[in-house]
Amino acid sequence: MKKRALISVYDKTGICEFAAQLQKEYGYEIISTGTTAETLKNAGIKVTEVSEVTNNPEMLNGKVKTLHPAIFAGILADITATKELEEITKAQILPFSMVVVNLYPFKEIAAKTADEAELIKNIDIGGCSLLRAAAKNNKNVLTVSSPTQYTQVLEELKLRGGLFGNEIAKEYAQHAFALTAQYDNCISTTLEKIYGSDANFLTLNLEKSTDTELRYGENPHQKANLYKTDKELDYDVLQGKALSYNNILDATAALGIISEFYDVPSCAIIKHNTPCGVALGKDLNEAYAKALDCDPVSAFGGIVAVSQTIDETLAKQLTALFLEIVIAPDYTENALKQFETKKNLRVIKVNTPLKDYSELLNKDIKVTPFGVLVQDADTKQLDADTFKVVTKEKPSAELVEDMIFAWKVAKYVKSNAIVIAKDFKTLGICGGQTSRIDALEIALNRACDSSKDAVLASDGFFPAIDNIHSAAQGRIKAIIQPGGSIKDKDVIAQADKYGMTMITTGIRHFRH
Repeated sequence: MKKRALISVYDKTGICEFAAQLQKEYGYEIISTGTTAETLKNAGIKVTEVSEVTNNPEMLNGKVKTLHPAIFAGILADITATKELEEITKAQILPFSMVVVNLYPFKEIAAKTADEAELIKNIDIGGCSLLRAAAKNNKNVLTVSSPTQYTQVLEELKLRGGLFGNEIAKEYAQHAFALTAQYDNCISTTLEKIYGSDANFLTLNLEKSTDTELRYGENPHQKANLYKTDKELDYDVLQGKALSYNNILDATAALGIISEFYDVPSCAIIKHNTPCGVALGKDLNEAYAKALDCDPVSAFGGIVAVSQTIDETLAKQLTALFLEIVIAPDYTENALKQFETKKNLRVIKVNTPLKDYSELLNKDIKVTPFGVLVQDADTKQLDADTFKVVTKEKPSAELVEDMIFAWKVAKYVKSNAIVIAKDFKTLGICGGQTSRIDALEIALNRACDSSKDAVLASDGFFPAIDNIHSAAQGRIKAIIQPGGSIKDKDVIAQADKYGMTMITTGIRHFRH
């Protein structure tokens, strides 16, 4: 039985060479459509037009070409089943051995325009249908859905004398189904922005990243992959080993913090997805020194992110400590030369403006045995309507700024989170404790004597006055917390007793 390949591609990269090999080396009859057929003919390849197979001309300006029983019966027929073979033979329909299709570039168009007419124009109907039909009948038909597959297909045909095996057929079928699913997801999520959301469905348009290969997940026995999203960070790894799963988590936390202070010299040091030092300074060198001073032991093996260009002076300080990653919007040439002395240090340049970083955060998704939890990302900022001084003692403008600084850092610490700070420098950070009083006392212990006249931020309200007692013993001057406890009156009264000032935000920032 003569082998037939249906070829209809938008991306014509390598298609002439591929089709020529199919025809010359393996005797395939080429059936094609529209501009693909024209391209192949111009390359000297003999082509049978689809209209000759269907006995129907193209319709609706080319929108209907292959959607015809003569095409789909030829693709879907199981030629190993006598009844189906007899049926298509009686109808004078020949089976296909291969379907070569790639799709209209809807995703690329959607990245450039929100024009509804242009988007609708670039929704591929026939291509998706052809791929799905071929993939369904993969024991008889090879589904080729990307120019990157051409070389492997030709190698397979050469190895098997013009035939293909079940293994490659199944692999390519699965790829085609994944491709069309991703394609439909992209259409759905794009049109959702225009037509409105259907709350009953959440579609994720994810494609496995080939740029960042993950050796494993949090631990070596866990497999892991990174998937691209429609809207993601623009960055370059200028030197060092490939980023790991844990590196990406830590980098996300670091960038989140410095994006809160994008317009001033700021530094965040992260270890195990938790800040161990954050500070602002008159310049980056001061900001780094202040951040490191908070917990230099934990900083060992951590990552450092800053909000401005790193110069040679700071680079020398950074290379004096063992770090996994350094992240900045830019670097001087001399700074990069300094980093070259630490070959394994990953140096990341973030091209996305830090002020736009929060726009990349959309949904927070966690997979559980109960189902998939989906929530909006926590990008909430302080609200002037709920930001209130609740004590008799009123804070100075400088004290309020320190309290806001500590509050923004606490947002990135695991609950129960306590941050002690002074002069835009964290002094003690503790999170992940099951008791808020324990978290507070650990943070105070880390701050030691430096907690005198410092501020304290708590991501959740105080459930009892014992927290205020401990804060007073640490000589804390001001507290910022969400409020909302049934004990608020007692907590505020206790703060008044010690002459503290307290602000409630009306906003909670739990991180589980």
